[in-house]
Amino acid sequence: MSRIGRRPIPVPSGVEVTLSGTQIQVKGPKGHLEMSIPVPITVRKDAGVLVVERPSDTRIHRALHGLTRALVANMVTGVTSGFKRQLEIQGVGYRAAVQGTALNIEVGYSHPIRYELPKGISATVDRNVMITLEGIDKQLLGETAAKIRSFRPPEPYKGKGIRYVGEFVRRKVGKKNA
Repeated sequence: MSRIGRRPIPVPSGVEVTLSGTQIQVKGPKGHLEMSIPVPITVRKDAGVLVVERPSDTRIHRALHGLTRALVANMVTGVTSGFKRQLEIQGVGYRAAVQGTALNIEVGYSHPIRYELPKGISATVDRNVMITLEGIDKQLLGETAAKIRSFRPPEPYKGKGIRYVGEFVRRKVGKKNA
C-alpha cells in the first residue's frame, strides 16, 4: 500500500470539507479551493480526518492514491496557513518592484518586464532584490515562481539572474589566458 496514500489527513477546526461525487471543496480562514478527484479513487470523512482509498493494487491506482492524498493535504494546508516561495535577484542593476497586482522586473533587458500576478497570488519585494510570493494554491504558486525565474535564470559564469532562495548554482570557470 502507498505510504503516502494511507496516511489520514487531519482537518483542523475552522476548515470545512465538502465531498460531492468526484468533487472536493475545502474552505478555510485563508480562502476556498476545489478539485476533481480521479475516478477510481475515493475520499471519505471520518471523525476529524479525511481518508483516501483506492479500489485495487494496480500500478495506476497506487500512483493516483498517493497523488490524490498529497493534493488534498496541500489544499487543507493552503486554506489554513498558506504557502510561501522566495526568489532572489542577483546582478548589478537588477531589481523588482510591486505595482498593484503586477510585478515590475528589471533584469538587464532594454525594457522592464511587467508580469501580472495570477488571482490568488500576492507578492512583496524586500530591498529591491527579494521577491516573496504567497498564496493558498501550491501548484499555482510554484508555476508563478517558475515563470518569474524564467525571465532571467541564473547563469553559471557570474551567477547573475533570478533564483530561488537556497538554490545552488554550479559555477563554471571563464576564459583563460594562454
